[in-house]
Order: sequence, then C-alpha cells, then structure tokens
Amino acid sequence: MTDETHDAGLPCWVASAENHRQFPIQNLPVGIYSRGSARPRGGIAIGDRILDVGGLVTRGLVTDEAAAAAEAAAADTLNAWMALPGSHRRALRKAVSALLSRRAAEADVRPLLHAAADCILHLPAAVGDYTDFYAGIHHAVAVGKLFRPDAPLLPNYKYVPIAYHGRASSIRASGAPVRRPRGQFKSHDAEPAFGATQRLDFELELGVWIGPESTLGEPIPIGHAREHVAGYCLLNDWSARDIQAWEYQPLGPFLGKNFLTSVSPWVVTAEALEPFMRPQAPRPAGDPRALPYLFDAEDLAGGALDVALEVLLRTAAMRRAGAAPERITGANTRDLYWTVAQMLAHHTSGGCNLRAGDLLGSGTVSAEDAGGSLLELSHGGGRPIRLSNGEERAFLLDGDEVILEGRAERRGFASIGFGECRGIVVAA
Repeated sequence: MTDETHDAGLPCWVASAENHRQFPIQNLPVGIYSRGSARPRGGIAIGDRILDVGGLVTRGLVTDEAAAAAEAAAADTLNAWMALPGSHRRALRKAVSALLSRRAAEADVRPLLHAAADCILHLPAAVGDYTDFYAGIHHAVAVGKLFRPDAPLLPNYKYVPIAYHGRASSIRASGAPVRRPRGQFKSHDAEPAFGATQRLDFELELGVWIGPESTLGEPIPIGHAREHVAGYCLLNDWSARDIQAWEYQPLGPFLGKNFLTSVSPWVVTAEALEPFMRPQAPRPAGDPRALPYLFDAEDLAGGALDVALEVLLRTAAMRRAGAAPERITGANTRDLYWTVAQMLAHHTSGGCNLRAGDLLGSGTVSAEDAGGSLLELSHGGGRPIRLSNGEERAFLLDGDEVILEGRAERRGFASIGFGECRGIVVAA
C-alpha cells in the first residue's frame, strides 16, 4: 500500500529533512510537543523541525478528512487522532507531504515550523491500558535456558502469543528518570528481604499504539487487525530481575515491572512503515501451524515489520569523560515469533476490547546471537559485559543511561527512524 508519500526521490523544502537520519519527508511521525509555557499540542517531525498541526487548520491549509485528522491531532493528546479511521490519517499524511514538497506552499507553512531543540516532547497519548507480549522467541529461549536448560520454552509458547497486562500509570516519554525500584526479593537460602533492586535491567522492545477501538465481546479478525494500529514507537520495559524472580510465580510480573516503562515520543505511523512490512520469518521445521484464528495468508506474506533496533549505554564515567554512548547490542523485529496482527487477534479473541491510545509491547526483541537485555547478555549476571573503557556491567548501576534506537531500511525507499527512547538510572 505504498503511494507517492513513500517516493525516495520526493523533494522537501525543509533543508534539514533532506537525507535526515530519523525524520525525512517520507516519515512524518506525529507527537505531542510544547514550547515555553504554551500548552502541549500535536506536531509532526520533519528534519530538525516540528510542524504545528493545529496551524494547518487555522490557516486553512488542509480540508475534508485531512482537516478532521489535523484537528484531532492538534489536541494535548493524540487519542482522538488515533481513534480515526486509517483513511483520515492517510489523508493528513498526503496533505502534509504535499505541503512540504511544494515550494509554492513554503510561505504559508514555514511560520508553523519550530526548532525541535526548543521544544519539549510529551507522552503522545493518555494510555488507558498496557499489555506486554513475549513474542521475541530468541529472548524466550535464552531466558528459558537460564532456568530450564533442558526445556527452555514452555509447551504453550508456539501456540499462544504470551502476554501480561501491565499498568498504564507509570508509562513515561523518553527522558524520564529511572528511579531504582524497591521490592521484595530472595537470595538463595536466605529469608526474603525488602530493598532496592540489585539487578536492574532494560528490555529492547517495539511499542504498538492502538488506533480505532474495538467492541467489547467482539474479537478482531486477524485479517482486519492492522486496521486497528495507529503507529509504533520504541519501548523499554525496565525490569528488576531479582524482584521479578521472587514474585512472578504463579501470576506473573508485578513490582519487578510496574515502576516504569519508557517510550519514544514520536508515533511512527502505520502508513509510514508500509514499505517495511515483510514476510513472516519461516518457522522451524516441526513447529505447529498457527490456529485458524491466528492464521492469515496475507499476514504471513507481509505482516512482519523490518525494523533494526539497537541499545546504547553511557555510564556516569563515560559522561564525565565526554565519551559517546557505546552500542552494546541490537536485533530486528523480523525475529519476532508473532506478528502484530496475531497479537491483536489473540488479545481480543476472548472478547477484550481495545481503545484508542492503548499500548502494546512486543516483548524483548533479541537476535539469535545477541540478547535484548542484560539478563541475556551477562548470562544471568554470571558473565558481565565489558565496555571499551574497561567498565563491566552485569546489571545497571546508578548513573547509567540506556538509549534505544530504531531504523527501518529497504532498497528503493528512504530510510526512516524512530527517534530515541532514553533514561538515566537514579538512586532508589
């Protein structure tokens, strides 16, 4: 479903957008920003600028469905914009693309552009519900081997898109401090204790923003699931591994996860990512075929996202020395065992409804030879990773800054990025 907005040769009169690593004209992600004391409002990233969406309406630069979408996106959250049909989002995308590519529109649009460096970015939506999946099979296998060497995957994994319902209250936009959480944990034969986690970790994930809502009691057919996705972001589901290990049986994560989840502030739209939808990775021989409600031929042929993800780490010592963040791992969303459509179809199969602004996490995205968390990279803490300055990390220390980045690339199309999802660990 690519169109003229995806043309790699599309010109743009915003100079910084030309060959921009993150936000060329082919991307146009939507977010919530503010300047000075002004209220937060909707904007679109273009190069190193932010286009004020509400201004498009007041200046009469968009009409019909595009105007309705711009008006919805001009609010202090994107929930109303996310709730609109995909046709409205596409109309706004096409209108903005045309305005930014035509020199004749420059005089009208340029006053609506603000330097991103002068703006604050906010959480893009009021999140009503948050669900974290476990679709990264390489992560599931690596972690399973730490606890069940002979049977790392539980029998249900290849039949059921595993997930847990998290909490929405502690989801924050990139840059929010990561307060080291306290909780109860148990070490070997010692009695349980309460205190600050000693095994703080990151999780490299893709976030999915839900668009048009579904109806309570009515499952979303897998063939229509992508119609309910507004866009994507980077997501770090920070984890306290020692707290989690003691509490998670039998009901799953609680305090080990609920202290903070960070997301990148720009919503990279489903439309922008159309060129980067790829065939689902072939399942190993002997794996079961997905049950009928999770199987769709079109989803199999083009339902997997091709986004390269990476994690960078900058310690307090590196900041003092003026050193750049160091890449410590990376993976690709094509390695997820379940597609986003399968996640949505399963999520609603029992009748649960989804609402605009709900957030899904993919689960930790790992490569076969590279973990998406320190739990994997350090083999459960037993083999700390070594950084180029000589420091070692089994788990995160106070002052450590974790930065997630993502990039979609495909021959013949302009590459687009997700911005950053970052956070610095502060003391309990």
